[in-house]
Parts: sequence; structure tokens; C-alpha cells
Amino acid sequence: LVRNGAVFLQGTENVTIDGCSFERLDGTGVMVSGYNRHTSILNSDFAYIGANAIAAWGYTNETDADPGRPGVRLSNAPAAGVDGTDGEHPLFTRVLNCSAREVGLYEKQSSFFVQAKTARSLVSHNVFFNGPRAGINANDGFGGGDEVSYNLVFSTCRESGDHGPFNSWDRQPFLTSVRDGTPSMTMAYRHIHHNFFIDNYSPQEDVDNDDGSAYYKTHHNFLVYGGRGMKNDYGGHDNHHYANVYAYIALGLSVNSQSDGHENMFYLNKVVMTGESVGSFACTPPGKTVVFGNAYFTPSGNVSECKMPLRQWQAQGEDVGSSVAPIPSDNTIIGWAKEMLGF
Repeated sequence: LVRNGAVFLQGTENVTIDGCSFERLDGTGVMVSGYNRHTSILNSDFAYIGANAIAAWGYTNETDADPGRPGVRLSNAPAAGVDGTDGEHPLFTRVLNCSAREVGLYEKQSSFFVQAKTARSLVSHNVFFNGPRAGINANDGFGGGDEVSYNLVFSTCRESGDHGPFNSWDRQPFLTSVRDGTPSMTMAYRHIHHNFFIDNYSPQEDVDNDDGSAYYKTHHNFLVYGGRGMKNDYGGHDNHHYANVYAYIALGLSVNSQSDGHENMFYLNKVVMTGESVGSFACTPPGKTVVFGNAYFTPSGNVSECKMPLRQWQAQGEDVGSSVAPIPSDNTIIGWAKEMLGF
């Protein structure tokens, strides 16, 4: 990620970009850098972009000087590299009713929207397609409180493996006051809801919570194709998938175990699978994955869970309220999606 863009914002409040076209740019379209509050990017179109359509990227104090902030010297670097309490980051960025296609022509690790050291973003009612990597990318667990909703994203990862329409990482915790107004290394939950994601190029996951991603609530989405419906790995925790419709995925979930009190959860979903295993997750304590109330659909009408048939697993008091049946018609699945997404 390079800290520049055709439109570069730093140290601003209440800037609105509305009804603009960004076409055939070598780098990023809009860069929201450092301190920015209530930036709105509305009703705009991005096409044939060299890097990211939109990027939001804050600062923390890794070094005593930074080319992006000439003249600013920090006395507490690098010890304060995880400290984001000085407010030098974007908050309340809104990306609404935009379209983006053919991005990442030169920089392949790029997205339609990427955020790093940024919190409380709203990405909603957009259409994104045709990119080399993830469509929407959360680089870290800085602050949280973001919302990704009512988007249509497809044809991502066209030039790479891994990822899907949404990807997140959380390799580095940060100290912010976003969650409850007091400094904390724990971020506020991010919500991903009422999206239509199609993982049609590199079918790993529609929502890829990678590398320790934590504090996500993914719900009421229509998620089509992919190797797994839910993913959490490398220590990821407090990840909840519920009330989603997954269409033609291989497994329901693949998540790691966690400490008690920080379990991953998978419940009240409709899960249409091409395979016949619910997936891989923590079947025993500590940090046993919470699974209940799902409707599984497989080619044979049978499914296994924790190395035994579902009915046998349920006889032990597990996965209460879940069921399994043969795969329904496409019209039935589309009907579920239309009811949930309201179209």
C-alpha cells in the first residue's frame, strides 16, 4: 500500500465526494490518510484503477518521523507503535452507493476498499467486481465498530488464490478507545450483514477471516460458492456466523479452537453443501465451538459432524436443533435469498 491517491485526504473533517468518476488511474483513486473524520464517498464510479479504488490508512507511532507527516517528530517511537489513542486515523468513513470494477491493474494486492489503522467505517449499498484479490479488505483489528452491508461483490481473486469477496487479517493488536471510550486492545465487533457475495473465481470463502481475525459478527448474508462457509485460523476468536444462507459450499465451517469465553459460533444458518461434512472445528473443550440450530443440505441428505453421523452427535446433546435434508431446488435457495435481502 502506497500512501497516495488521485484524491488525497489528510487532516480533514466532513469531506464529501459525490457523483464522481475515477477512470484509468495508475494508483489508488481516493486515499483517506491519517486524521480524517466523517469522510463520505457517495454515488461514485471507479474503473480501470492501477491499485485500490478507495483506501483508508491511519498512523501509529512506529517511527519518530514519517514522510506522510513532514515536520512531525514523535518522542515515544517505536515503543508506542501499537498505540492508536492519539486519533491520527480515519473514523466514520462512509462508502455508499458506489461501483468499482477492473481494479488492481498494476498492484495486485489491492481491493475495491481497503482499510488499515482505521475504525468505524460504513461500506454499504455498493457493487464491486473484477479485481485480482479480495474485494473488501480489513488489514488489521484496529478499533473495530465497522459495518459492511447490502453490497454485491463478485468476480474477486481473479489473479490469485486465497481470499474472496471479503478478507480480514489481525496479525497485530492495537490500543484504541473505539470499543467503549477507554484505551483497550480489544476491538469493537465488526458487522458484515445483508450482503450478496459470490466467490466464483478462487472459491475459498466469501468471508475470509484470516490470521487471527477476531470480533466479527457475520449474519443475514447470501454467500454463494466457496470451500467453507466460515473460516477462522491462527488464533482467531469471537467470530460469529449466524442466520446466513450458504449456497453450494464444500464445508459449513473450518475454525480453530479457542480459550473458554472466546469461542467461535455457527448457528441458525441454512447450509447447502456439495460435501457431506459439517466441517472442522473444536468438538471438545476448551473453547469448544458453539454450533446449533442449523439446517444442513447435502447431495445424499446425510451429514457427519465431529467424525460421526449428525444424529449420533446430537444424541450426545450436541448441535441441538440442527437438521439435514437433500439439496433443495435452485428456486428454493434463491427464494431464501430474496426473502432475506428484500428483493
